[in-house]
Amino acid sequence: MVADIPHLREKTSKIGFIGRALAIFRVDEVIIYRDRSEEDQTGETNLIATLLSYMETPQYLRKYLFRIVPELRFAGALPPLRTPHHPLQNRVRDLKPGEYREGVITSVDEHAAHVDIGVNRTIAMPGFRLPVNTRVSVRITKTGKHPEATVANRGDIGTYWGYEVTVSKRPFVETVKSRSFNMVLATSRRGKDFGKVIFELKKRWEQSDRILVAFGAPTQGLYEIAEKEGIKLESIVDYVINTIPNQATETVRTEEAVYATLSILNVLAESHLRIGN
Repeated sequence: MVADIPHLREKTSKIGFIGRALAIFRVDEVIIYRDRSEEDQTGETNLIATLLSYMETPQYLRKYLFRIVPELRFAGALPPLRTPHHPLQNRVRDLKPGEYREGVITSVDEHAAHVDIGVNRTIAMPGFRLPVNTRVSVRITKTGKHPEATVANRGDIGTYWGYEVTVSKRPFVETVKSRSFNMVLATSRRGKDFGKVIFELKKRWEQSDRILVAFGAPTQGLYEIAEKEGIKLESIVDYVINTIPNQATETVRTEEAVYATLSILNVLAESHLRIGN
């Protein structure tokens, strides 16, 4: 995605643009695959993964979870996510019972683990003994002068709580085959116009809880990537769709395709289209 950009500042800016898209459209997981397995892309892969992970981490936790590395040289230019798990309130007295926060374990004693959740003091989690520097989602169980929290299951939070960053060591085709998805959508200028399959997609969408949306690279699309790996794209995906029909530009950049596609899929997911009779 950024291999064709020479300067780290511009690479950082483009990745920040992608990070915002992931959060805006409530993406649960972003999977980074290598489109040219014979070339060494470790540096670019690490850059994308590091910057996206940095963006997803609440600002008050970054000092615990990230070292000073070259990839973060221009991290100050990354836009904030402003998602529910990036709260602005930073005082103990503002905590509410049942509130969820992200935290990092800072110390452990015989009675409790102590966690930094972005307020002006650490919070005790009685009965928990977790490794220091472990990131946890917590729920506030007690407020006042001596607030307490317990470990929370992200699935119980009930609101968007950030994305997970996964680096696949496999090329595209193997990455798709190695995971269990209910529906796989590939994006391509050569795909079917979105409007022609919208009702069919809506029906499949409502029956699916794990949907993969795949994007190509700046130098080659998914058809070329799959062909290079010795397989036809249609054989490993459910749909190949064109979400920018009748485009006027010769090419559409990856980050542009991400916004266009996730935007139209968001409308599809949230719409009340009548399917069937």
